[in-house]
Amino acid sequence: MLRVAFASVDRSRVDQHFGAAEGFVVYDVAPDRATLVAVGSFAAEAMDGNEGKLAAKVDFLAGCAAVYVLAIGASAIKLLVARGIQPIRITEVDAIDALLADIGRAMKDGGVAWIERALAREPRSDARFAAMETEGWQG
Repeated sequence: MLRVAFASVDRSRVDQHFGAAEGFVVYDVAPDRATLVAVGSFAAEAMDGNEGKLAAKVDFLAGCAAVYVLAIGASAIKLLVARGIQPIRITEVDAIDALLADIGRAMKDGGVAWIERALAREPRSDARFAAMETEGWQG
C-alpha cells in the first residue's frame, strides 16, 4: 500500500501549484483499490515570496510516498525529498481517478521507478515477524 497526495482545489483533478495549493487529497493506494484518507485545506497564497507556507504543506503530507502537482519550485522539491516524498510534476490538469488507476497498475506490473522505490521502503509485516523469530523474540 502506498499513500499518495494530489494538489487539488476541486478534489477530482490535479490542478494546483504546490506552493500556492489551497488543497490536497490523500489516498492509500493498493493495486486493486484506492481509499481517500485525508483532505487538507490551506489559505490562498501567492506562488512566490512566502517560503514559510511550504512547511505546513510538507508536514500535512508526512507519510506520503509521493505528491502530484501541476508545478513546483526548487525549495519545495528540496523539502519534500528530505522527508522521503517524491514530487511528481504533471504537464496538464489530470483526473485523480485516472492517476490512481495508473498507480495501481504500476504497483502490479512494475516499471515505474518511484513506485518501486516506495514499495521497497514499505515494511513487510511477514519479514518483520521472521526477523523477530530469528532473533528469539518472545510475544
